[in-house]
Amino acid sequence: MNALNVIMGMVGPWQWVIIGIAILLLFGGKKIPELMRGLGSGIKEFKDASKEDDDSETKKESKSIK
Repeated sequence: MNALNVIMGMVGPWQWVIIGIAILLLFGGKKIPELMRGLGSGIKEFKDASKEDDDSETKKESKSIK
């Protein structure tokens, strides 16, 4: 089981509602879409960087085999 499943299992549905309300109160309704876009672009950059890292490791391994 990965860490995300463990964390998700420890937080119940009412806790998620409270977390959502707290986020709305802290940031307001207008700011949340901007925050989500930033989070999405950050995740995309992380995935791209990890993919590039995997590709470079594969190229190094193929060069060392030859």
